[in-house]
Amino acid sequence: MAHKPIQNAQASSSTQDVDMTYDPDQNPEEQRVVRQRYRDMYGKLGKDTPVDNLVQTVQKADVLFERVKGTAEATLDSTVLLQASSLGVQRARAMKSGSGAFDIDDFITKLVIFMGGRKTVDLADNDGDSYNDDAEDDGAPLDWEKVGRKVLAKSHRVPVMDFMLGPLSIEQKKRNTVKRAKLEKNKADEKKPQEITEDDITRSENETTKNVIVLEKLLEEILNESNPDEDDAGKINLFKFIVNPNDFGQSVENLFYLSFLIRDGKVAMETNEKGEPVIFITEQPTQEDYKEGLKKRQIVMEFDMTTWKRAIEVFNITESAIPQRPKQQTGIKGKWYG
Repeated sequence: MAHKPIQNAQASSSTQDVDMTYDPDQNPEEQRVVRQRYRDMYGKLGKDTPVDNLVQTVQKADVLFERVKGTAEATLDSTVLLQASSLGVQRARAMKSGSGAFDIDDFITKLVIFMGGRKTVDLADNDGDSYNDDAEDDGAPLDWEKVGRKVLAKSHRVPVMDFMLGPLSIEQKKRNTVKRAKLEKNKADEKKPQEITEDDITRSENETTKNVIVLEKLLEEILNESNPDEDDAGKINLFKFIVNPNDFGQSVENLFYLSFLIRDGKVAMETNEKGEPVIFITEQPTQEDYKEGLKKRQIVMEFDMTTWKRAIEVFNITESAIPQRPKQQTGIKGKWYG
């Protein structure tokens, strides 16, 4: 985490040996304690929090982080650190040097003088070093190496080019705007989309309910005609029942209607000894059955055209167990605008 460097050398060396591995089986009681402590620290952070308290909060969070083994606790840790950092930035912006606020212009003036940009008299920095240089006129080049030697003892950071982009005036680049020609549409090709009314939705729901009932009765007839001496008596292969070898769309519809029967518990599906999915009629469960431990299970079955063709080939399906339904003719209501 970003607040590790705030620790002293002894604390940092001691935390290097701590196991920070994610542990999903961490003691729930310990997780609650860690979360509660993070929330307490976050609640104590406010606009009026002293700087010393911010440092203490970060140090406490640093120690508490050793007990973090999950993502939820790590999120709380980052939240506390972010809040403390934001408050620290606000304190830094409100800092005052001496009796007045920090004056950027005055600082730059003194910096230029220090580099020999203009003549000056005795000026002393905060370290007590006086620099009364025999500076040349304002046209003399600035001695940047002098500043470099001064700050070298304070920072080991390698200077980069973008470091100077702050105080310099930068000309804002103008974005090239490309005018796009408007696409003229032919009004003769514009058509108003068909509006779907509540009557259309009700008609669709009624059609689905009717097909589900027909499918249930047809499944009962097929299973009653099966030979009881055969294997999987009272059961039928899922694909042999729903697949229409002449119509992929209706095969998908058959699977859709069958899903309602399985959802209501009227039909069950399982895998037989051959590894084939089979379906059979069951007694619809009651609320008491669910209270005694019966659970609903949902699956997502992929049924594309490749699966449809493969099922026809593997199970040698030549006729549809479910009769072919006539194509629905969708009536167009309303006006079409030309």
